[in-house]
Amino acid sequence: MEEQLSGIPETLLIPLWARAVETKRSTPIINDIRAVEMVERIEYDFSKFDKAWMSQVGVAIRTKLLDEATMAFINKYPDSVIINIGAGLDTRFFRVDNDRIRWYELDLPESIHIRKKFFNETDRYRMIAKSVFDYSWIKQIDTFTDSVLIIAEGVLMYFEEDDIKSLMARMVVAFPHAEMLFEMMTPTLAKRSKQHDAVSKTDAEFRWGITSGKEMEALSTKIKYIEEWNYFDYHQDRWRWVRWLALIPAFKNRFNNRIVHLCFI
Repeated sequence: MEEQLSGIPETLLIPLWARAVETKRSTPIINDIRAVEMVERIEYDFSKFDKAWMSQVGVAIRTKLLDEATMAFINKYPDSVIINIGAGLDTRFFRVDNDRIRWYELDLPESIHIRKKFFNETDRYRMIAKSVFDYSWIKQIDTFTDSVLIIAEGVLMYFEEDDIKSLMARMVVAFPHAEMLFEMMTPTLAKRSKQHDAVSKTDAEFRWGITSGKEMEALSTKIKYIEEWNYFDYHQDRWRWVRWLALIPAFKNRFNNRIVHLCFI
């Protein structure tokens, strides 16, 4: 199956590759057999990412963190609605599904076109082929409950700050009392697209970064910061020589991504 992707859509292949590589390890951080199967079916030169070990480890850790946080939310709200922004070829639904949640995969038409070659929609599992900034997608979410979780993994850093402000302003109104999990990038890393071990192999560029998830509260009085998790705090043995640099707070806070947990009030 050959796919022609460029720019931001091409980046969906990076986490897919990373999860497949992780799954094949003897003691994997996460297990994603579906990712392995997809990589085998897609005709794409994944070898361009072979040296991107830092991104590979980072994706494995962020996948585990988000899986655990999503499952915690679902355990608390078994009939919740989950909205996965910039879904790409993510497979989280199939790892956390409790046979009751409703799950929406939101991404650009070209990305959803590929998803539909691998996954089928059901009454509880839907795909929306729209830009996250085409706010008509909000009307397609069945908001029968206030128990809504929004996930934005590996996506927000590709957009301008004004775009993020607009998106958050829409969502806090559309989904009152929702919670959100998103991956943040620091300003230092956002300026280094050309040096990134994986994204530099594509045409995409980072455009947005923040120093702490707490900065999100400045975007709206309806946003409350809960917590965040720095990737360097997990599986230190996999970070090789970088783990020693991560002992320096200034380095740790400037040179790695985090998962941020928010709620809308």
